[in-house]
Amino acid sequence: MDKLNKILISPKQSIRHALKQIDSAGEKILFVVDSDNTLLGAVTDGDIRRWILKGGKLGKPISSAMRTKPITLSEGYAKSEARDLMVRKSIECIPIINSDSKIVSAIWWVDLFQERTKLNKKLNLPVVLMAGGEGTRLSPLTKVLPKPLMLIGDKPIIERIMEKFSDYGSKDFYLSVNYKSSIIKAYFHDVNLPYNIHYIEEHKPLGTAGSLHLLKGSIKKTFCVSNCDILIEADLADILEYHKKSKSKITLVGSMKHYTIPYGVCGVGPNGMLSKIDEKPEYDFLVNTGMYILEPEVIKLIPKDKPYHMTDLINKLMANGETVGIYPISEKSWLDMGQFEELKDMLKRYGVQ
Repeated sequence: MDKLNKILISPKQSIRHALKQIDSAGEKILFVVDSDNTLLGAVTDGDIRRWILKGGKLGKPISSAMRTKPITLSEGYAKSEARDLMVRKSIECIPIINSDSKIVSAIWWVDLFQERTKLNKKLNLPVVLMAGGEGTRLSPLTKVLPKPLMLIGDKPIIERIMEKFSDYGSKDFYLSVNYKSSIIKAYFHDVNLPYNIHYIEEHKPLGTAGSLHLLKGSIKKTFCVSNCDILIEADLADILEYHKKSKSKITLVGSMKHYTIPYGVCGVGPNGMLSKIDEKPEYDFLVNTGMYILEPEVIKLIPKDKPYHMTDLINKLMANGETVGIYPISEKSWLDMGQFEELKDMLKRYGVQ
């Protein structure tokens, strides 16, 4: 029952609260219930994503974003019925309701199937990992070991990133290398991984996108680019589907970031006098995670052998009238090890003290 209670939410709670509750529960769905546990609706991380993309405010009640006719099963259901429903609808949790429409329990994918990853679609998406940076924010650790090989538990961060893409069928990885590239190559020479690894050699630092010019003619279909110090806990198939539906040339994966100013913030009027005080105001932002989906034709826009950043490429596309999409994910779906405090958080999430 404790597991169920973690995914029940009052219709009066804010969408911001629901997003935090989804993160905390580790599930992708919440069921909206009244005080008697009568099912009123359901909201998924995808519903909240769509709410954000259409400009909805996170302070609004969750009832504004919920679906009022969620998929349910009645008491006495057959397991075969639940299995069929989960596979057909690609859902991981179904509420069980009684004759009064009150939730009495729920059934999860893992209750019926051994492997959670069976829900993953196989995309075979080529992946470019930007592994050439010096990792100066993690110095002096990176004076010895390149950041992509820093251990998260018993595996380097780069290997964990590759495993996540491999869950969706990715086999071709292009590693953009520069700083301590010989150490990175030596590591992959010594380990037996079921991937095709290709190296993009930067002879000088080329920024966050400059080395992609070297892939001209090598990648001829939609591909992914990721920084080598992040882990994204999101549905890659859904990101790709959003990218295709929006007809974007690039889709940026953006993470929600919530900030509370721990003071009263003063407003000053045109006469130089105090106009208002906002006590501990809260702000929400979408920030760039460093993961992107790209169409292959954008490679030709990147100059040869010159420092060039992904932001330069995005700005050029927008200036040319092309569509650039953004796919929001929750704050806890983005793990970044770019600085020491963030590295500690990542290690904690992976159970490493």
